[in-house]
Amino acid sequence: MQKPGAVIETVAREFQGSNEKKEKVFGFNNYVDKIFETSFDYLEKILTPRELECLITRLRRRKLRSTQECVRYFNQIFCDIIKAKHRAEYGFRDAELMNFINSPESNAKIIWGDCLNVLKKMDSESIQLMVTSPPYYNAREYSKWANINDYLLDMEEIIRETYRVLDNHRVWVFNVGDIFDNPKTITKSVWGKARLPLGAYFVNIFEKCGFTFVDDIIWDKGEVQSERQTRESKPYPMYQYPMNCYEHLLVFHKHRLDLIRYPCPVCGSLKVNGNTQSEPGLQSWECKNLACFERSASNRGKRFSFKTNIVQSKESQSSKNEIPVELLKKWRRDITKFSPVIKINSKGDNKLGHSAPFPKDITEMAIKFFTYVGEKVMDPFAGSFTTVISAVENDRIGVGIELNKNIYRSVALRALKSDKQLDLYKNKITIEEFDLTSEPKLHRQLSKSQ
Repeated sequence: MQKPGAVIETVAREFQGSNEKKEKVFGFNNYVDKIFETSFDYLEKILTPRELECLITRLRRRKLRSTQECVRYFNQIFCDIIKAKHRAEYGFRDAELMNFINSPESNAKIIWGDCLNVLKKMDSESIQLMVTSPPYYNAREYSKWANINDYLLDMEEIIRETYRVLDNHRVWVFNVGDIFDNPKTITKSVWGKARLPLGAYFVNIFEKCGFTFVDDIIWDKGEVQSERQTRESKPYPMYQYPMNCYEHLLVFHKHRLDLIRYPCPVCGSLKVNGNTQSEPGLQSWECKNLACFERSASNRGKRFSFKTNIVQSKESQSSKNEIPVELLKKWRRDITKFSPVIKINSKGDNKLGHSAPFPKDITEMAIKFFTYVGEKVMDPFAGSFTTVISAVENDRIGVGIELNKNIYRSVALRALKSDKQLDLYKNKITIEEFDLTSEPKLHRQLSKSQ
């Protein structure tokens, strides 16, 4: 058995020889030899001997034939190793939790516990989409804070941790509405109530945490049911004001600036130069391999970024990831009208068991628009687990975190296991649970006794 690094020492020694040897030294006997000719110096510079040996070994084990297959597989293995290097920089992962999240045995993963505590135990850049509607400030019995500042501090700590956990160049979809309540920063009296622009507060928080604001899609909830502000008996100025009938769907990008060179998607070479940042934090590159198969009329190389390598790949643009025309039309405008979830039946009972259910219109759009089949979608405030259900329905893996196990476990399991839902699935839903409720709570949320 060779000692670690023996393969690399041999390759490096022989690579320094004649041009004739350069055709033979790597021993891949396919186009990967050409990739290594232009990339080996950079690989030695950024990878440890063990990482480089891992790359070489995996490439040699795979029977690669076509040039395109060699380019795609080299790109995949290289990106896997770079991602593992980045994750290794974070030293607080919980191996048991990550084994649960990454297990192929289930596609609906329920995690009970404080979401900040759960997020702190997760691998960096291990989730491909975040989508949620957070607990609104003091709007429900289960979401009470001493004041608006405590609430926003909790939300900021959670959002900051999601920046680390969300994959690079991916998307956060955050549904929130402005509310009328007492911030309790001046007085606790009923006279202290005011309009609280939560949408504006959260845009500020996301930007502080490193996210890039992309859009504020308005959810038009339709005609309001309340009559409390018609004030027909006072049809005069200063007595009238419209009812709130919309919520925000805030869309953010994560672009952690990564100056690692990534392989040209055409020739696979790492002989690339930095080009520019197409968005703040999104580095692009230009291929400088003169033997590349794609050169412009002025002999410029292929220009690309890590993000374009993903979104323009053959796999990403395959039929299984195609968005239905009806869904594209529904979300063509940034003001979209659909009804809230009806939770009260004719008998006055809450048929869903949750006081603020999340519309599947939102989760379906977010999942179809911003993920690919097989990727992981997380909701850190899962509630009735609508996001997890939508993820499974659309052949993704749903991961939901919920604090209130005693309140919502039966609700969540009933929703996930219902025959009506199962009829919609192309694949059978498989549910697993992971319990962290016994661990200390990190939030400032008040208990019922407080």
